[in-house]
Amino acid sequence: MYILTGILVGIILLQAFILWIYQRQVKDICRQLAFLIKNDSNMLVSREIGFWGIEWLADMLNELLAARRKERREYQKKEKMIADTYTNLSHDIRTPLTSLDGYFQLLEASSEEETRKRFLEIIQERIQSLKEMLDELFTFTKLKNDSYQLELSRCCINRILKEIVFSYYDEWMRLNIIPDICITEELLYLKGNPQGLRRIIQNIIKNGLDHGQNQIKIILADTQECIMLKISNQVLHPEEIDASQVFDRFYKADAARNRTSTGLGLSIAKELVLRMEGEIWARVEGDEFMVEIQFPKWN
Repeated sequence: MYILTGILVGIILLQAFILWIYQRQVKDICRQLAFLIKNDSNMLVSREIGFWGIEWLADMLNELLAARRKERREYQKKEKMIADTYTNLSHDIRTPLTSLDGYFQLLEASSEEETRKRFLEIIQERIQSLKEMLDELFTFTKLKNDSYQLELSRCCINRILKEIVFSYYDEWMRLNIIPDICITEELLYLKGNPQGLRRIIQNIIKNGLDHGQNQIKIILADTQECIMLKISNQVLHPEEIDASQVFDRFYKADAARNRTSTGLGLSIAKELVLRMEGEIWARVEGDEFMVEIQFPKWN
């Protein structure tokens, strides 16, 4: 009888001891968690015991902490990106604004009709340049917003590409550029956004006009697996181009020679391509800079 009683007392004491350890561990985890939430620390929840679900609880809490830190880093990265965007754009916008101010003063001081007309044309060009810069900033910021949804539908890329090519005819003639264009006769459809698709093509062509020489090639083909669009142009200093960075915002290989570009054009093109489930990359071959895009086909 005494032995049985002793065993029962021992079991009760052991259970009480285990319960005390368990409660102490839970309190310690709560204390650690409160500290980690209050302080910006990379520490994780530690434990002394691994039974009765304590190990599972600590692991789950550490996973939640890691996810929270990842979200915070991404948020901080996005905030820095937006701040950098506005800072860089403010520098880009300052140049045409200063130029506008100067031409307005010249316009006011001039009494000759021809001179005033020329100044007005220059002012209109500068205003258009500013409008394009602000439009690119708005588009870039919108695309970087995770809540923004790009409406996708069935698009015929042939028709959109031909429409854009024809719209640049006067510009190419003015710059003495003879484009080499090869567009397949087969109608190709993809899951995309018509306005977004126009923006992609226009931005790449404009990049070629701003930074290229007197030649541009445009190829649209069906590779059986996907739709392939290639746009390339000759460049004067191919060694200055880092193809791995051309889609980074504000990247300009020849910034000193082009003050009217924000450096957001190719970055916007990439964001739009990705939202249309496509792939985009760039490379330099000899004196030719090439952007290639692949879209899944919509049969």
